Amino acid sequence: MKKTLTIAALAAASVLFAASFAAAQHLPTAEETYKEIEATIGTVPTHLKAYPKSAIAGAWAMTKGLDFGDEGNALEPKVKSLINLAVAAQIPCRYCIWLETKMAKDRGATNEEVAEAVALAGYVRHWSTVLNGMQIDFETFKTEFGGD
Repeated sequence: MKKTLTIAALAAASVLFAASFAAAQHLPTAEETYKEIEATIGTVPTHLKAYPKSAIAGAWAMTKGLDFGDEGNALEPKVKSLINLAVAAQIPCRYCIWLETKMAKDRGATNEEVAEAVALAGYVRHWSTVLNGMQIDFETFKTEFGGD
């Protein structure tokens, strides 16, 4: 009984702490987030307006931090777009392919760099298919390439 009470008390304290932490933080409203999106990219695209209002601030914070933020990010914007394009080509997502190609070029990528990013995505997909489909032993594979 005492153990159950202690767990319940800890759970209640955790909920109160989370609530007070959230109250202390200013979480932007959907309207504030839309204004920030428009200020950053010049418009609020339809897919962002269609996103749940309760989650748009978090989704935008992730997008902005990873793709538009320079502070603390290790990758250059052009490289980010080329990676995004390679992933989009594998999914495949025509929306993402179109946008990431445009963004990569806007960020200085050449047609050759775009083509190489897409070809690299196909290259990795090819060998992944071979390795997984043939069920190559993972430990042997790591050893062959100097891993532990």
